[in-house]
Amino acid sequence: MGMEAILRGYLLEEALAWLLRSSGYQLLVAAEQDPQELVSEGSTLKVRGRGTAHQVDVLGEWAFNPAFSLPVQLFLEAKFYATPCRIDVIRNAHGVIHDVNENYAASGQNGRPRRRFQYSYSLFSASGFSENAQEYAVAHQISLVDLSGDSFAWLRTLIYTTAKRLYAERIRHHVTRFPVTWMRSVLRRRLGTADVHLLPTVTTPAVLFRAAAERVLEEFVAGLLRYEETELLIGFPSAPFIIPLKVDDKRRFVAHADAHPTHPVRIRRLGHEPHAEWVASRLRSFGRRAMSS
Repeated sequence: MGMEAILRGYLLEEALAWLLRSSGYQLLVAAEQDPQELVSEGSTLKVRGRGTAHQVDVLGEWAFNPAFSLPVQLFLEAKFYATPCRIDVIRNAHGVIHDVNENYAASGQNGRPRRRFQYSYSLFSASGFSENAQEYAVAHQISLVDLSGDSFAWLRTLIYTTAKRLYAERIRHHVTRFPVTWMRSVLRRRLGTADVHLLPTVTTPAVLFRAAAERVLEEFVAGLLRYEETELLIGFPSAPFIIPLKVDDKRRFVAHADAHPTHPVRIRRLGHEPHAEWVASRLRSFGRRAMSS
């Protein structure tokens, strides 16, 4: 996979962390936030498993602890492939989540009870998923989110353009290795997705490249902010998967949900496979869109 394609995946992860900020997750970015569960290896954040520690690019902790259950932490992985994600990606996710959920110790430091978590894994794909990947994910409770529909065309275009420009600046300024950690830190500071005091102090010695790349990233952030009211809200049905909801008007949606916690909706399908979407609406002037799986 080329560097430009890898950059698309990184940009998608950071954009999703921003889009999901209102879904109740706090972004974990440093080992000091939980030294027992997290470990830093250079600029890489990892989660301890039973067999090994696993790299995580975006890790969120659910702000509310479910009754009679463990606190929830979410692995978020994003793929920006040219073709649908295949089953090997899901197998890797299943292996990771199985290992970290089995990382158990009777006590932590100084003999105190060790805090445990229930880890979940959610895969977002800009090009959907193969049929056997979907079947495997449902069987093993790996949440799949398809971003290939029209609702997220703006996001795919913004990421594709930004990655292309960043790669071009790297070539133009003869940067041997793209500073991914620096890019993530810049985006998290600009988007406010993490406590700035916890972000690593990183830079790149290529001054001219840094200035050019910062301008590209600022335009990327501005592009996201134009859709600030287009949040991704996460729905949890009585099933082993989640439903991402794209809200046309967040304020009206929240106000309506507060006034009517339970209400009937009208559901209709738009488009055709493999990019079909579903629209759920309460009134003609109010709607929210959910991606089909």
